[in-house]
Amino acid sequence: MKVHKIGIIMNGVTGRMGKNQHLLRSIVEIIKQGGVHVSPTEFIMPDPILVGRNEVKLKELCQMTGIEKWTTDLDSVMSDPDFPIYFDAQTTLRRADAVKAAATAGKHVYCEKPTAIDTETALELFNFCEEKGVKNGVVQDKLWLPGLVKLQRAIKKGYLGRIVSVTGDFGYWVFEGDTVPAQRPSWNYRKEDGGGMIIDMLCHWRYVLDNIFGPVKSVQCRGATHIKERVDEQGNIYKCTADDAAYAMFEIDGPDGEIIVNFNSSWVTRVRRDDLLTLHVDGEKGSAVAGLRDCYIQHYSNTPKPTWNPDIEQPIDFYEDWSKVPDQEVYDNAFKVQWEMFLKHVVLDEPFRWTLLEGAKGVQLAELGIKSWEERKWLDLEDLG
Repeated sequence: MKVHKIGIIMNGVTGRMGKNQHLLRSIVEIIKQGGVHVSPTEFIMPDPILVGRNEVKLKELCQMTGIEKWTTDLDSVMSDPDFPIYFDAQTTLRRADAVKAAATAGKHVYCEKPTAIDTETALELFNFCEEKGVKNGVVQDKLWLPGLVKLQRAIKKGYLGRIVSVTGDFGYWVFEGDTVPAQRPSWNYRKEDGGGMIIDMLCHWRYVLDNIFGPVKSVQCRGATHIKERVDEQGNIYKCTADDAAYAMFEIDGPDGEIIVNFNSSWVTRVRRDDLLTLHVDGEKGSAVAGLRDCYIQHYSNTPKPTWNPDIEQPIDFYEDWSKVPDQEVYDNAFKVQWEMFLKHVVLDEPFRWTLLEGAKGVQLAELGIKSWEERKWLDLEDLG
């Protein structure tokens, strides 16, 4: 039996995403399953140390997970050769300095997105890591969601034919925090703290669109701050200075021609659709609607022929002629899937193309989305390389 034990500095795991998706549902689950299975006799075993500013929360996480190592002194563990990987799930504004420090210390870097709030900084982080000779990656979790995996396979098999358009709908109602506790942290709604729907979610939509449909070439975006005041974690009312909704259009250079995308993202909407995220894809041969876990498809031959007559009850059940794509395998947590790939990349030098350059592309789209809103016009994306 060959076991590759690899130390991971996990910074920011006391926050919502770091704790739930990366610690509990990824690293802890990998440890529970006996590590990343390379072969029947070879495994990669994570050895995490939890890092944060709140000693009480770190101790609670250790008790919850069985992990023994924690520290509030990031510098001390940066110099420890037993931990060659640095993971960052801090708030966005803290990320750049920590990533540079890790790369300078020779650590391989894996981090959440957005990697920065401006393209120049995000691209600088990628180049810095490359110059230091460390492997680097950015979280692109939605590519491994079961619904989007099924969608990608339908496209690859030619089921939809030439794709002409995509309609994306994301979001839900985030409570203000006065009568019902908010589901998201207060910094998300303060621009000065790195918050905002556009900087948060257009980073996601960049890698989803680039990888599934083709490179995004241009953007037009309108942001909004619909809820003006919210209540923070201490019960204090604060002013919302960041956008809580984004209404965007993208032009994509698809493999068979132009694809038009209309994408609404909102924390001020009540859901009446299949899931919190849906992608409705229309092609010449068929259409698909993908959510987080499920995907429904309708072929040309199953397409009904509606007629416009508002004076009668609609005779067609528009859900009836769609087929649900079956589960053809067991789908693991999307964050965990990419963690296993990154660990194989570091330990075994397996390919991993989701570098910090891809993170910079996401920041680029978000930054241009904000600029488009300010200037009220379409903007083209430059090739970052």
